[in-house]
Amino acid sequence: MATQATSSSPSSTSSSSSFSSCPRWKYDVFLSFCGVDTRMNFTDHLYTALKQKGIITFRDDEKLERGKYISVELLKAIEESKYAIIVLSTNYAFSKWCLIELAKIVECMEKTKLTVLPVFYHVDPSDVRNQRGTLAKAFAKHEEDTKVNTEDMQAWKAALKDVGHLSGWHVHDRHESIVIQEILKKILGELNLISQNIVFKDLVGIESRVNEMLNLYLDEGLGGVRFVGICGMGGMGKTTIAQEIFKRISSNFEATCFIANVREETNNQYLVSLQKQLLSKILMESEINIWDVSEGISAIGNRLCNKKVLIVLDDVDGEEPLEALAGKHDWFGLGSRIIVTSRDRHLLRRHGVDDVYTIKGLNDDEALELFSRRAFKNPQPEENYAKLSKDFVKCANGLPLALNVLGNSLFDKTMDEWKSALDKLKIELDGNIMKILQISFDGLMDTEKELFLDIACFFKGKKKDFIRDILESFGYHPDCNIRVLMDKSLITIEENGILWMHDLLQKLGQEIIRRESPKEPGERSRLWIYKDVLHVLQKNTGTEVVEGIMLNISIQKEEHLNYEVFSKMKKLRLLKINFVQPQHGLIRGNVQLPKDLSYLSDELRIIEWYGYPFKFMPTIFHPNKLVELRMHCSRIIQLWKGIKVRFSLKKICLYFLFINTRLYLIIFLVYNRF
Repeated sequence: MATQATSSSPSSTSSSSSFSSCPRWKYDVFLSFCGVDTRMNFTDHLYTALKQKGIITFRDDEKLERGKYISVELLKAIEESKYAIIVLSTNYAFSKWCLIELAKIVECMEKTKLTVLPVFYHVDPSDVRNQRGTLAKAFAKHEEDTKVNTEDMQAWKAALKDVGHLSGWHVHDRHESIVIQEILKKILGELNLISQNIVFKDLVGIESRVNEMLNLYLDEGLGGVRFVGICGMGGMGKTTIAQEIFKRISSNFEATCFIANVREETNNQYLVSLQKQLLSKILMESEINIWDVSEGISAIGNRLCNKKVLIVLDDVDGEEPLEALAGKHDWFGLGSRIIVTSRDRHLLRRHGVDDVYTIKGLNDDEALELFSRRAFKNPQPEENYAKLSKDFVKCANGLPLALNVLGNSLFDKTMDEWKSALDKLKIELDGNIMKILQISFDGLMDTEKELFLDIACFFKGKKKDFIRDILESFGYHPDCNIRVLMDKSLITIEENGILWMHDLLQKLGQEIIRRESPKEPGERSRLWIYKDVLHVLQKNTGTEVVEGIMLNISIQKEEHLNYEVFSKMKKLRLLKINFVQPQHGLIRGNVQLPKDLSYLSDELRIIEWYGYPFKFMPTIFHPNKLVELRMHCSRIIQLWKGIKVRFSLKKICLYFLFINTRLYLIIFLVYNRF
């Protein structure tokens, strides 16, 4: 639909049919079974396997009281499911509850296209079809029940007959684990196909790239163990392609693991935690006891060498994480596939990957479609905006992230606003893609900008609910302002509530901070880079400008820190100092310290200091604004003296190296205030 004047805006109500994409069901699988026969064995193992694969499964609560009538909620759950797995066992037909479920399932199979998957658990399918054997005995019992009417009986028999004719699994003399794996493979395969049809309509240009990788580099027919790299500049879609491949082929492997954000975790010296994460997901073990990288390497090589696994290591920029997580082909069982995304093609080749897939930018048609889907909610631009759209697409130069950000920022804007944004983009771009991203940042209010910068420097990867109080204390009104940042495609909230932003957007925020003082870190508002923080704390170059510090110190290093620098930081509101990879919860004495800490800012809202080395907090410290205090393995014997009248503290976590009566009293008083 064309607009009539340059001051008008593109239609905000038009949409493509491809955007009616969300699945209509609430549950992937509804489990129907007789608890007496299978709740503690086959059904329990099947339910656990479905959960581990991320398949949303409804199983009735074993504590649910079974009365005359089946619950409305349970019948509704059947209607809201994509698949129904019916475990037909010896006593299934003796249960009126199960037969009512079965009749409802068959009804939905005909009306809502519910897919029914029967499991004949030590019963013969022909007996189910014809109600012979134990099923005949079950119906004879029901016929004696005066509360069961003839109409219901006929419906139950018809349902059993229909299900008995369906293709399913006969568990008689087969290993139950093999049957469960076959069920998982079928459901995952079909769900992935549905997901592809939905996702590929929205992720322009992804389908062809995924299929190309699968056909050339990841086909099972290639055999052996294969390492495959996905390479390209930031924002080109490496992670998106890896995610879609992971979803599509994960059902073909014994175990899978997707480790995101390897680069950032490695920069913060958390390699051991990544090794634990990998082993935990592959082996399905919650407790993985390794204490250093070399021990983790041995554990991965020894315990995964006979498993067919799919592992994705996303955003790798150094050799250390590759050597620690996927050092050699013989670490993994035959048929395994290891996918590594990186911006460094040479790094991938040095590590000996078998193939490297280099992502190319979107072509002009793909780029215009992607931009239009964001700016107009249609695959093509509106008529009066066609030339302007092509100008924006040209500036984005095929970079999917830039196209997404630009398109979203222009949605429902007038033509004059489009022209102004294009003029600004041309002036500030200068061949630097980062300038494209800053358009969205420049459109934020001051408080929104500060929140964006804090997320970029300190809170990316943190659960929103865990840091809500801190964000509130900074005056950010997180519920409102986080939504603004999400709407402007600057951050996302993952399914588990984690705050997230793309690497390029994070770099944008961090570059803005760096430009506050390109040469002297102590004159910047936020410090998080290891060498910059050390420079400030060692050289005593901090200033009143500094508002936040985050430092992770390796216990293998000896650092000489000058804590007098805190006396200059009057506006410091966030302080995190942590020692990485502690041995048995203890801190070795390898940091040179003065006898006492003389000053901390009264503006502090959060103090997280692992191994706080002093016995006391500064005597002139007034924690009136402090919201969160975490001091694991500290040597403190007293937090502060006297009663604090104005107290904002909401979270406190103290774990001391030395315990005495006085400490117990302190803990009691603190928790009594909540």
